[in-house]
Amino acid sequence: MRGVRVVMIGGTSHTGKSTVAEAVAGRLGFEHRSTDLLARHPGRPWRTPEREVPPHVAEHYATLGVDELIASVLAHYERLWPRIEELVRAHAGAGPGLVLEGSALWPERVAALDVPGTAAVWLTAGEDVVRARIRAGGRYGEASEAERALMDTFLARSVRFQELVVAAVDRLGLPRVDVGDGMSVPDVADAVLAQTS
Repeated sequence: MRGVRVVMIGGTSHTGKSTVAEAVAGRLGFEHRSTDLLARHPGRPWRTPEREVPPHVAEHYATLGVDELIASVLAHYERLWPRIEELVRAHAGAGPGLVLEGSALWPERVAALDVPGTAAVWLTAGEDVVRARIRAGGRYGEASEAERALMDTFLARSVRFQELVVAAVDRLGLPRVDVGDGMSVPDVADAVLAQTS
């Protein structure tokens, strides 16, 4: 990791980006940030003990098809990119190191980023793993039929997004780590550090 000041971890929802980024940041003594905190897209369409699903989020997933959802999120990431690039450049040049994670780290944009001291890797997972994690997070078994429909749409969007990410990462020859269901956070962090060093 000599000379690397910014580690970027991309991938679709529920591949473990946040958890792994926190572990990597802890090992390196870097800050950890999520692109979600820069500007949030509608987000996850299920309630948690802390929050209900906002009506506009439910409507977003209830009325748009998968292709429309992908187009919407990619347009959001396009608008967000200048802020991401500014953050990467600020940390690559001076100050504390940074582990930046998020789905907004689109492979083509990252590959075109001409900033010394940066490294990137994408996390991928099988559809069964992503489905199990989304359903656990949304408490699918306790959800109503309407709530399940929103989760299923979110899952379909997440799977399609990952297909696009994998195609771009592989075409560009960028590193990725496949996160198996039984893979521990330390193991994934090791793999990320190996890929980015």
